[in-house]
Amino acid sequence: MRALADPTRLRIMRLLGAMELAVGELAQVLGQSQPRVSRHVGILCDAGLAERHREGSWVFLRTPALTGLGGNPIGEAVGRLLAIAQREDVRFSAICEEDRRHLAAIRAAREDGAANYFAAHAQDWDQLRSLHSPDQQVEAALANALGDAPLGDMLDIGTGTGRMAELFAPRADGVVALDKSLDMLRVARAKLQHLPASGVELVQGDFLALPFAAQKFDTVLLHQVLHFAQDPAAALAEAARVTKPDGRIAIVDFAAHDREELRTRYAHARLGFTDLSIATLLSEAGYMPLDPVALTGGELVVKIWLGKRAAAPALKSVKKAVR
Repeated sequence: MRALADPTRLRIMRLLGAMELAVGELAQVLGQSQPRVSRHVGILCDAGLAERHREGSWVFLRTPALTGLGGNPIGEAVGRLLAIAQREDVRFSAICEEDRRHLAAIRAAREDGAANYFAAHAQDWDQLRSLHSPDQQVEAALANALGDAPLGDMLDIGTGTGRMAELFAPRADGVVALDKSLDMLRVARAKLQHLPASGVELVQGDFLALPFAAQKFDTVLLHQVLHFAQDPAAALAEAARVTKPDGRIAIVDFAAHDREELRTRYAHARLGFTDLSIATLLSEAGYMPLDPVALTGGELVVKIWLGKRAAAPALKSVKKAVR
């Protein structure tokens, strides 16, 4: 409560309830110096009402209640209290509205940065997309393959532009969008900033060393990612580690092909995969392979491979094994 006993810190909490922000971005919205805002942020973090996470040289702030998976009951209560205050306190409401107008400039700057990044790489991406089925067809096929079953807590490995997180966030309890590239995370942050802050969490990380506890996710997705893996077995073993018993994995990638130039131009480590190789990889990782789906609308065939994680052993079986 002492940490909240300052008007600036109340504004910071309200802003972080809308989206993740860097300290510099907060200072810009609040119209205060970065050192002063950093001191306020430090107080909130020490109280457990905010938390920092680093992406390269940038440090972003978020509320623990809005990290997509799990929550902080006190943080959630503070968020509800501030929403009521904005509705009922005329002065606080006016301050929040002014902050939101400044926040719009932050959103616009992120979108401009993403647009510039796309413009610099558009020719390469357009050429690669021309080789396979249209993105809309792939997305529809993936949504159909996942069916109507709940997605639960979802991990999007190699989120890239964030499109898969955007597509499935409405159906999931929460989505963690992970990427190793800081550039791509900036693009994804711009693309996903229209979604509720509680719906998607952006995380920098490597698919060979996922920064998550075991058995954390109900659904794991690798969309056009596995062909970058020098060791696909290690990548799937790590994905299996964080998948809950009875959880699912979906791999969207190219069927085996001979377009050797993709290695040099796009850094593909693997020229697609056969159904047998993926089934073997899934089985070795502890998934039960399901029937794949093929999209043959282009020179490169896109495949959707699904797997289900083995269920946890029954308690009785475990006791018997111990005896």
